[in-house]
Amino acid sequence: MAATQDKPAKKTKKPEPSMGKDELLKAYEKMLLIRRFEEKAGQLYGMGLIAGFCHLYIGQEAVVVGMQHSIDTGDQVITAYRNHGHMLACEMDPKGVMAELTGRATGYSHGKGGSMHMFSKEKGFFGGHGIVGAQVSLGTGLGFSNWYRGSDRVSLTYFGEGASNQGQVYESFNLASLMKLPVVFIIENNRYSMGTSIERSSASRDLSLNGVPWGMPSLHVDGMDVMAVKAAGVEAVAHCRSGKGPFLLEMKTYRYRGHSMSDPAKYRTREEVQKMRAEHDCLDLAKKELEELGMPEADLKKIDDAIKARVQEAADFAQSSPEPDEGELWTDILVGA
Repeated sequence: MAATQDKPAKKTKKPEPSMGKDELLKAYEKMLLIRRFEEKAGQLYGMGLIAGFCHLYIGQEAVVVGMQHSIDTGDQVITAYRNHGHMLACEMDPKGVMAELTGRATGYSHGKGGSMHMFSKEKGFFGGHGIVGAQVSLGTGLGFSNWYRGSDRVSLTYFGEGASNQGQVYESFNLASLMKLPVVFIIENNRYSMGTSIERSSASRDLSLNGVPWGMPSLHVDGMDVMAVKAAGVEAVAHCRSGKGPFLLEMKTYRYRGHSMSDPAKYRTREEVQKMRAEHDCLDLAKKELEELGMPEADLKKIDDAIKARVQEAADFAQSSPEPDEGELWTDILVGA
């Protein structure tokens, strides 16, 4: 549907199931890997083996996994500081991610970047970024690069509902729409940003409409349903790849832990979190669908056990890896001509 100023292209719908059994199983395994990895990262942080900031993705796994099932090799991903899940969804090695979290030389940034600053050009992951909203401008730049080179690649640019109030976000919307850049803007609306409810921080009650002034088409998506995410992602990516300009997705999701490991999350009730876990957990929804498709519960248990072992292997690798040499302080400072 064409987007115009007079007829905003905002849509709300429940997509048809977008995954068969085999694809849903792969998505479930990836979401489970992210969940178990983040649980282990939380444990290591509590043991003092991870320093600095650490923002866990527990609860939001369906968003990035569903979106990864909608793109092709060569497309790009960029996000904010809640980024471990995005790395794993992009097939970055859990060992390298965990090693970076623990500040080891075998990490993706050689132990110098920590939780918020890992990159893998090979896997199409252009980083987590610590400055709120800054990655939106950079993701738009990736879209510009694709447009300039005449490529049909698409930039997936993630940000939270808190960052959606940043001025540079709207500047990016304007430029992307003006030049018809291939950027899918993805708002991961987990309701509380750094600790303030979206109802108290945004006059916009439907963030999927935030692109309307620029004629940007959009979808409002259940971000706890990996199949709904994939269906919306396929539509958004196809729109961008065909040269029609950017697309906005608002993913309604939920994080079970605090904003970061230092956040006790007293701004919401325990009952609210438990209700979401019990009734709308992305893993439970996918598991139920798989069982209805004939997947034995015992086989799903074996998958969980195998993933736990893989995560433990990553933790052991990280803890046994050496710390960076002091000479690393002087590397990666300037890019040579």
